[in-house]
Order: sequence, then C-alpha cells, then structure tokens
Amino acid sequence: MGSALRSSSAKAANRTDVLLLDASIWVLLVDPEDPQHSDSVTLIRDHAPSLAALDLTLYEIANAIGAKRGNLGEATNVIRLVLACCRDRVVSADQELIESALGIAAEHKLTAYDAAYVAVARRYGWTLVSTDVADLVSRGLAVTPGAADYPLSG
Repeated sequence: MGSALRSSSAKAANRTDVLLLDASIWVLLVDPEDPQHSDSVTLIRDHAPSLAALDLTLYEIANAIGAKRGNLGEATNVIRLVLACCRDRVVSADQELIESALGIAAEHKLTAYDAAYVAVARRYGWTLVSTDVADLVSRGLAVTPGAADYPLSG
C-alpha cells in the first residue's frame, strides 16, 4: 500500500474538485439492491481520476465485504479499485489528523472513524461523500453520492 499521500504532494492535491469517498460508497459497489448503488457506481466511474480515500477505508471495505459478508474475492477487487482510482490520494493518519478527528468527534458526537473522514476533507479542501445520512450528511459534513455527481470544476 505504498500510495499514502505525502506532505509534499498534499499541496498539489489540495483541490476542491477532489471527492473523498468513505467506505460506504465503495461497499455499495457490491450491493446492487441498495437505492444508492447506481449513484455510487456512476460517481466512481465518472470521477475516478478525482477520487481520494483514507487508508482506514481499505480496512473498512475488508471488514464489510470480506469479514462480514465472507466474500474475500470481492473485498480484494474493491480494494484494488480504490487503490487504482485514488493512486496518490490514499491518506494515512498522522498525529495532526488524529487530533483534528478527536476534536471533530467531540464537537459533532461522531465516531473517531467518521470524524477522520471529516478531518481529511477539511485538511485538503475535498468534498466528503458518504451514505451516512444520520451522522454526516444531515449535519452538512458530507454529501450523498447523488448530490456529488456533478461536473467538477478544476
């Protein structure tokens, strides 16, 4: 997984047209029955060069698809897709991000996991995309896949 975003490349990647997808979006790729499946597929297909993820996302996908659903092959395929789409925009945790996430978690009563996505989106000026309406979208911290599927300006 040597594709973690480095401090030196962070400035070049600090663009408002980058979409930070949380794990829920990627997991929807293998859930065609979900009402947001189609929006998620379209978003990933149409914006692949402008996508970002957290290294945490890879573990969440492994857990949701591999461990919980028992489909190791699908989990591996989705993780490979994340790495291919996000390339140098897979962000690893550092002390500053963890401290920021803790503050966001306390302020918004979120899990540290959800707050980590918010912290990264804020750090780089990226748009966070999630299906977590209750905790993220309803609080204005993220948008749904359908709301994020618009032509991005650069």
